[in-house]
Amino acid sequence: MTEQKPLGVDEALARVLEHARPLGEPETVPLARALGRTLAEDVLARRTQPPVDVSAMDGYGVRHADFMTPRVRLRLVGESAAGHAFEGPLKPGECVRIFTGARVPAGADTILLQEDAIVENGLIHASVNPAPGRHIRAKGVDFSIGSTALRAGTRLGPAQITLAAAADHAELSVARRPRVAILASGDELVEPGRGAGPDRIVSCNDLAAAGLVEQAGGEPIHLGICRDDLGDIKRGIARAREARADVLVTLGGASVGDHDLLRPALAGEGMTPGFWRIAMRPGKPLIFGRLDEAFVLGLPGNPVSSYICALLFLVPLLRALQGDLAAGEDKTEGALLGVDMPANKGRRDYLRASLSKDAQGRLVATPLPLQDSSLLSELAEARALLIREVDAPPAKAGEPCRILRLP
Repeated sequence: MTEQKPLGVDEALARVLEHARPLGEPETVPLARALGRTLAEDVLARRTQPPVDVSAMDGYGVRHADFMTPRVRLRLVGESAAGHAFEGPLKPGECVRIFTGARVPAGADTILLQEDAIVENGLIHASVNPAPGRHIRAKGVDFSIGSTALRAGTRLGPAQITLAAAADHAELSVARRPRVAILASGDELVEPGRGAGPDRIVSCNDLAAAGLVEQAGGEPIHLGICRDDLGDIKRGIARAREARADVLVTLGGASVGDHDLLRPALAGEGMTPGFWRIAMRPGKPLIFGRLDEAFVLGLPGNPVSSYICALLFLVPLLRALQGDLAAGEDKTEGALLGVDMPANKGRRDYLRASLSKDAQGRLVATPLPLQDSSLLSELAEARALLIREVDAPPAKAGEPCRILRLP
């Protein structure tokens, strides 16, 4: 891979997503297993919601025209409850007791709240005159049969699954989950719980990457740890091919040190190079390319750098591979600086930060005191990344800034 000037973060992300398309044939899953998946096709409503006019409150179904007569008394002729409707039409001078969700009887056009009604000997007197249409949920106000309830490319959260169920769908067509092979490398790495000595580091980046893969709807495939040996790394790449991975994520070995063998190993296996340096901090060494049909993301070895790069590049890639319409959207939001900030040079900075509210209820982002890219305790404490652009001038506390909330 030839030397290159570091890419800006936005340009790098655009290159990552440029050729990302949904993978293969979609699959059909029951609603109970659809959480976090991405719709492969539109969901059309199979019913109208509500199917009839229903009451939004407990009270009495009445005719507004009856209240044109001063001090009118209405005769209570029945009851309408959810699942047990009053069947007859409402005649002048009549009303029915009605409960939330119950069908509004024919002839009734408004709801008199129970707290506004006085009941005496089977007659109802109103303390207020209800306006026409008051407290009635009209037929189809939510959705109508044949209408599009959810669009293809929608990521399914609890609210979307609830809507699909209400539209009478028991299962949904969703994009195939990307298969993501995760390969760590480094002579210093040992698995958790194996008693790492003073010259060893417990491998944890693979667990962070796997967690983000699952949150993004992907299927993580753990390939274990490779030593700093060209042959061992190539055997790890071969395992990714055998697993039919759609994405190969490597951890460590992406820089230019004597023991950073990942780039030559990938080149030797025929990877088509994309880029390998990003103008960001932390996370400058990041490899992107294609190996056969698979995407390759080589994340840095420092755990915070690895996590932030996975959040910024791997997660959008996985969502794009599922057809997520929002895969490449800007997820940042505005806040106010909690402290003065010096000028920023050279690279876009992603600072781990706490979040709070000021006296006016405005969001305030304050960088944590230590920003070393190896400090996992700071990452676990942080609630957002405070973004400082390339060549940003000094800024004062209280000035606007941009943040990216951490999952």
